[in-house]
Amino acid sequence: MESKGDEASHQPSNRIKPTSHSQFSVTSMQDSSSLAIPTLLPELITEILLRLPVKSLLQFKCVSKSWLALISSQDFIKTHLSLSAKNEDYNHHKLMWRSCSNFKICSIRCLLCGSVVEASDLEYPYKSFNIVGSAHGLICLTDGAYELILWNPTISKYKKLPASRPRLKNTNIFTYGFGFDECHDDYKVVGIFGRYKNGLLEDTQVNIYSLSSDSWRSKDDFPGGLQLLQSGTFVNGKLYWATISGLNLNNGMGTRGIISVDMADENWEKVEQPSCVGEDFGLRLGVLGNYLSILCNSHSHVNLWVMKKYGVKESWAKMYTIKRPIPGKYVVTTPFCMSNKGEILVVFGSTSAIYNTKDDTIKYAEITNFGSCMKSAFYIESLVCPISHQKKRTAEDTVRMEAAKTQMNDDYVPDLGSDGPSLIGSRRSSDDSNNADRVPDLESGNPSIGSRRSSD
Repeated sequence: MESKGDEASHQPSNRIKPTSHSQFSVTSMQDSSSLAIPTLLPELITEILLRLPVKSLLQFKCVSKSWLALISSQDFIKTHLSLSAKNEDYNHHKLMWRSCSNFKICSIRCLLCGSVVEASDLEYPYKSFNIVGSAHGLICLTDGAYELILWNPTISKYKKLPASRPRLKNTNIFTYGFGFDECHDDYKVVGIFGRYKNGLLEDTQVNIYSLSSDSWRSKDDFPGGLQLLQSGTFVNGKLYWATISGLNLNNGMGTRGIISVDMADENWEKVEQPSCVGEDFGLRLGVLGNYLSILCNSHSHVNLWVMKKYGVKESWAKMYTIKRPIPGKYVVTTPFCMSNKGEILVVFGSTSAIYNTKDDTIKYAEITNFGSCMKSAFYIESLVCPISHQKKRTAEDTVRMEAAKTQMNDDYVPDLGSDGPSLIGSRRSSDDSNNADRVPDLESGNPSIGSRRSSD
C-alpha cells in the first residue's frame, strides 16, 4: 500500500482533492505518504455482514478481532438466521438426503428454478446414521438405536449426544424428534422407546434431551398404547408424529392418529386429523410454509392437506391433488416446500418434482449424482454451533459484543469536512493506536497478509 501512496504523492497534478461530499478521506502529503483505506460505519458493516452467506462469514472472521467477536456473538448468529429464513428465494436453503453410502445436498433455489443441479457429497461425522430432523441449520442424526449427534454441515461442526438409554428393558422400538424451544432458547431431542411382546405394545418410555444442560431426563405422561411412525415433524414450536393405536404386529391392524408435544412445556396432546386419514395409505406429516401438512398417498395421486389453525379439525383443508408419475410405484416422501411463485417441491422416491399449483402441471428436476433417497430434510445454512450453543447469552458473550462495538468505533474516524462527517470515514493509521486492528491486504487474497490475525 506504501508504494501506491508514494506514487500518488509524486503526482500532485493527477490527485483529486477531497471535498465535503467526498466518500473517501485521503491523508495529506504533509501528514503521511500513504493513502488511508476507507471504512464504513460500524452499523453499516454489521448490516452488510448479516446478509452474507455463511461461507463468507467464516472467512471474514480472520479479518480482525472485532469482526471475529461480532460474527461469533449469539445476537449476530440469531439475526443472521432470521434474515436467512425469511429469504423468499431460498438462497440459503438446502435439501439434504441420506443415500445408500453417504449424505448428499443440493440448492433449493436451483431446484425451483428448474435448472440441472448436481448433488454434492457431504463429509459426515458417522456412517450408517439416518436423519431425524432439522432446526435452524442443525441436523439431528441417529444410528437407529441409542446413538445421536447434532450436526451443522455448513460450518462442519457436530456434537455427539450422551447415550439415550432408557430404564425400559428389552426395548425394540426407537423413535426420535428434534426441535427448538423458543421460550428457553434451547434445542431438544425427544426419544420414545417401546417394547413389544406377543405382537402388542407392552410398555413405552419417553426421554427428553436438552442441549443447554447436555443431559437426558424421563417424562412419564406419554399416552399409552401409541406406536409413533417415522421421525417427529417440527412446526411452530411443536413436534408432531403420525401414530397407530392398538397396533397388532401379527395382523398389522390399528387406528391412525396424530399426536404432538410442545417443546416449551413438554405436554402431549392428540391432534384432530382430516378425513383423509383411514381412506388413503402412506400418511406422512410435513411442513408447508408455517403450517402442519399431511400427504395422503393413494394409488394414482397424492392429496396435500394443511391445518390452518392448530387443533381445529375444521381448519384442515385439502389444498392440492398431485398425480403420481407412475400410478402405484412411487410414494411421496417429505420434505416439500412452496416457492413464492406457487410451485411445490416434492420427492417421489428418488425423483424430485415441481408441482405448479396454478396450471396443475409437473416438471421433474434433473439432479446429477443423486443416488438413492432413504430420508431427506430441508435445512437453512446457519452459524448455529451445536458445541457452543448456550441457553442464554453469557457474560463472556456480552463482553465480546461490547468489545467488538468499541473496537469498530475506535477504528472509525469520520471525514470532518466543512459540512460535517461523511458516510464513509477513514481508518486510523498504525501511529494513532498500536492496539487497533489492521485491515487485511485484500489484493493478495490472504487475510493474514497485512493484517493482525485474531487469537482464539
